[in-house]
Amino acid sequence: VQLQASGGGLVQVGGSLRLSCAASGRTFSSYVMGWFRQAPGKEREFVATMSWSGGSTYYADSVKGRFAISRDNAKNTVYLQMNSLKPEDTAAYYCAAGVVPTTKPKSYDYWGQGTQVTVSS
Repeated sequence: VQLQASGGGLVQVGGSLRLSCAASGRTFSSYVMGWFRQAPGKEREFVATMSWSGGSTYYADSVKGRFAISRDNAKNTVYLQMNSLKPEDTAAYYCAAGVVPTTKPKSYDYWGQGTQVTVSS
């Protein structure tokens, strides 16, 4: 599976962005999909994950209620809708595909390139 993330940019505090992650391969629908982020000088941290069917989601406490993960298996795409953005959301955001729905980056098998999100105050 190859993943291509897009949709990052510069946004003001309180604004919104929607990230997309397009996947190649015919088995996309069988993978758990996750979003992670990494700020300069910090470790990569979990943001959200969604089961292969889309029926189960899990979020980091820091984004719960503000971010929403979704997927369209017909389009081989997973999304991250980010609302009420804060300066601390500034980071490179990565999508990932794996087998087990987990918050641990090492458990994901495939990664997209990062897309930068910068929230200005």
